[in-house]
Formats: sequence, C-alpha cells, structure tokens
Amino acid sequence: MNTPSPSTQAHTLTSVEDAETRLEQVGYLASPEIATASFLADRLEKPILVEGPAGVGKTELAKALGQALGREFIRLQCYEGLDEAKALYEWEYAKQLLYTQLLKDKIGEMVQGAGTLSEAADRLATSDAVFFSERFLLPRPVLKSLLSDKPALLLVDEIDKADPEFEAFLLEVLSDNAVTIPELGTFKARHVPRVVLTSNNARELSDALKRRCLHLHIDFPDRERELRIVRKRLPDVSKTLAEQVVEAVAAIRKLDLKKAPSISETLDWVQSLALLNAESLTADLVAATLNLVLKHEGDIEKAKSNLAQIAQA
Repeated sequence: MNTPSPSTQAHTLTSVEDAETRLEQVGYLASPEIATASFLADRLEKPILVEGPAGVGKTELAKALGQALGREFIRLQCYEGLDEAKALYEWEYAKQLLYTQLLKDKIGEMVQGAGTLSEAADRLATSDAVFFSERFLLPRPVLKSLLSDKPALLLVDEIDKADPEFEAFLLEVLSDNAVTIPELGTFKARHVPRVVLTSNNARELSDALKRRCLHLHIDFPDRERELRIVRKRLPDVSKTLAEQVVEAVAAIRKLDLKKAPSISETLDWVQSLALLNAESLTADLVAATLNLVLKHEGDIEKAKSNLAQIAQA
C-alpha cells in the first residue's frame, strides 16, 4: 500500500470526547453511543453498520464523520439490481470506440496481409492493453474510494435495498481493501477508506457482514438532544417555539403512523412556523401545517384526530 504524503494525511480521532467535539464542530450533535462508535471505527479501521428508522440522521452521520476526519466523501446509493459494474468500475466504451476510429489506419496496417480472420484477430489481440488501460477505466464509488489520492470515507447508503449477492461482493472488497481488474491486475487501497453502511432494516443483513462491522443503532433523539439540534441549526428561532415544536413532534411520533417525522422535518416545521411569525404552537396552527412533518394522508388524518394531545404537549 502506498504511504500517504503529509498533505493527504487524514485526521485521526484521539478519544471518544474528541469524536464528539469534532462532530459537533461540523454541525452533528452526537450521543455518547454515536461518538464511541465513530472513534472505534476510525481507530480500528473497521466499517460501521448504522441501522435505524428513516430520518434519524444515519446519512448525516456519515457526511459529518467524513468532514470531522478530513476525508473525501464518496457515496454509493444502493438499490435493487445494483451490480459490481455500477459500484466498482466500468470501461468507457464510447471513448474506446472513438480511439478505434482515430487509430483505424494504424489498425489497418496491423491486419494487412493476414490470411484469415483468426490471424487478424490474433494480431489485434496483442494490442488489447492499449484499449483496456487506466485511460479508459471509469471508477465507480467503491474503486474511487480505494484509489483516491486523498483519504476517503465511503458511504454505502441503504445496503438493505441491494441484493444479498452484492452484499457478499462488497464484503470481500472491503475486507481486503483491494480489488482485481482482470485486464489490469490488483489495485490496493492507497489509503484505507473509512466505511459507513446504513440500513433501514428493509431486509435482514447477513451475519457475515454484521461480524465484520461495528454496529450502531440510531433511534429518534430524545427531546433534549433534538432541541439542541434545532437550536444549533436554527439559532435565530425563539427557544419557546423550538421547545413547543419538539414536544409536539414527540407526541406525533407516539401515534401509529406509516412514517414518523424525521429530524429534518422537525427543522422544516420550526423554520416554517418562524416564517409565519408564530409565537406559539396552537391546535389550529398544528392542523394547518401538519403537511410539513407528515407525508402520508392517513398519517395527517390520524394526527388531526389527536390535535388536542399534540398541541398540549
């Protein structure tokens, strides 16, 4: 593996407290569990698997950790049918075709005098290395994180949406921090990337993946932490309004909803109410703005039937 130059050295977390401080400096208020997992993942150079419901800040943690560590942030968004080509590398076929057209005279010279198609093909095969070289290689997120000149943090977002076969492939690459490209050989990581995998628990992940990762479960924050997040992100909003919205969101999350409001939706609600010059959260105001925090009509109707409970919270 290449030794990174001083200019490309990433920061290293020195303690749990250092992790908490650095994450807060980039705008992420970490719980003790989050700070501990972040510190250990960095020092042990192990992937961290972050699970929890949608909207609790799993992706934001990866972004913040990349900033806190001074690493290039690279994201791989998973989906059903994702394959190695989209995650690892592809050949730039259009560029290869263009070079073929530009070099057609030279190619003609190479096959001139060949008695058969087989002989012509054999002559062209000696030049495969020209067309399957790094100039035609298009790195995708996984390979990009390994070959980056600057230490990187790779986010594998929503790994539970990908197929189990892709999960197995990814596990092998990340375990070795290297990948073999048949035409070019083996590429080892220039800098061991930090890796964050997120999951919304759409399907059960393999034991093999879980064994090789540090595990972190993030749930919706308690009222105190969510209020701190709101106050840090929206410092100009009155503390009273922020407190009332946080309490109302907590009450809404207790309902049997299809999708509970996320932290980002709490922030949207507070900011919108401030723009409406609201000084306090009334039942009428809650009813008029529920669409800011709930995205399903059934959830909105259920919340409207509990307006008194939400407003009194």
